[in-house]
Amino acid sequence: MNKKITGQIVILPTKLSNLQKKVKNISDFKKNIETVLEKNITEILENILVGAINLDASDIHIEPRKKETKIRIRIDGILQEVISLQKDIYQALVSRIKLLSGIKLNISDRAQDGRFSIIFQKSQKEKEDKETIEIRTSFLPSEHGESIVLRILNPKSLIEIEALGLRKDLLAIVLQEIKRRNGMVIVTGPTGSGKTTTLYTFLKKIQRPQIKIITIEDPIEYHLKGTSQTQVKPEKGYDFANGLRSIMRQDPDVILVGEIRDLETTKIAIQSALTGHLVLTTLHTNDAAGTIARLINLGAKAGNIGPAVNVVIAQRLVRKVCQKCGKLEKASKIEMEKIKKGLKGISKEVKVPKIGQGLKILKAKGCRHCNWTGYRERTGIFEVILIDEEVEKFILENLSIAALREKALKKGMVTIRQDGLLKILSKETSIEEVERVTGE
Repeated sequence: MNKKITGQIVILPTKLSNLQKKVKNISDFKKNIETVLEKNITEILENILVGAINLDASDIHIEPRKKETKIRIRIDGILQEVISLQKDIYQALVSRIKLLSGIKLNISDRAQDGRFSIIFQKSQKEKEDKETIEIRTSFLPSEHGESIVLRILNPKSLIEIEALGLRKDLLAIVLQEIKRRNGMVIVTGPTGSGKTTTLYTFLKKIQRPQIKIITIEDPIEYHLKGTSQTQVKPEKGYDFANGLRSIMRQDPDVILVGEIRDLETTKIAIQSALTGHLVLTTLHTNDAAGTIARLINLGAKAGNIGPAVNVVIAQRLVRKVCQKCGKLEKASKIEMEKIKKGLKGISKEVKVPKIGQGLKILKAKGCRHCNWTGYRERTGIFEVILIDEEVEKFILENLSIAALREKALKKGMVTIRQDGLLKILSKETSIEEVERVTGE
């Protein structure tokens, strides 16, 4: 039997193996949940969690409606419906998840957050042979009950830097900048664009016994060996600004600031970068050029930004066409024109595959392997602005986003959309997916 422990769920080897064999797609996932609906709530929750993890889902959404409760999971950034549950099962799930998460069972009229762990015991004999996945829980009052989101923090999501999707020329720039002793590396983009994963990937690459790395995050998403990680607790006065001040007294070499969102954090982060520390952080902007204006809006001085910032990386995530069912088809005239127009004026330093009449591009189809979506896994598309002496001087003279973008393009910057078009030509994604993410 699986152990019932508040704060964690232990899945034994036989059950793990059985579920991995059963659940290969959304249809299997639904059928498996249906087979355990008559069992206890612990069994139901375990099957939901393990099934979602097996399908590489990032989130589980439990959404109460008037007569039923929907369960949806997010795979490769897209929500997919799994099953509808009766109200009594939903109520039992609420209580069980709250108990596991260590949050109050009798409060349902305000938001609550918590977390718990799933421990996969891989071997019956070796107790040390185990894998831990953390689940971050969020409860939000809604019209028909509490909406629950379970965020799956799977360590397997932490990939190597070479797997992010950076072109060779961008990878060379990034590797150079994250190995510098000081300055800021800023990753920007909207929520869900993979910024945190990218920063963790950078830390994994530079981590070694000779350097001290400290992070301040909200919340800590993944645990990194050899890194001192701290979590903000505003209710106790430990916010990003205060935390960053405390971190500076710990003599770090590298600092990761989960997000720059206010004047104090901005000032301290820039000062840290100017005084011999490498600072990795994220910012919410639409593109790389907008980063400078955003820092100015937060209260940073233009004269400090250029010397402090090493590189700005804007990113999005696009789904990759399923390798099992994707088909190469001749590009239509309209598609050819879109690609040609989008890549017009691209830097001559970038290798662009020949775009001729016989051009073939991948088309998403759909099969059991990809849950009939036509896509499986994601990759990044990027634009990068390297803040060299020329750009630094330009920032002092002109704070316009449009002017900085124009300057970056003249210096060879490839836009996010252009990077997506290049990934179409390299047979990774489809034109429909790039347009979904970057717009027409």
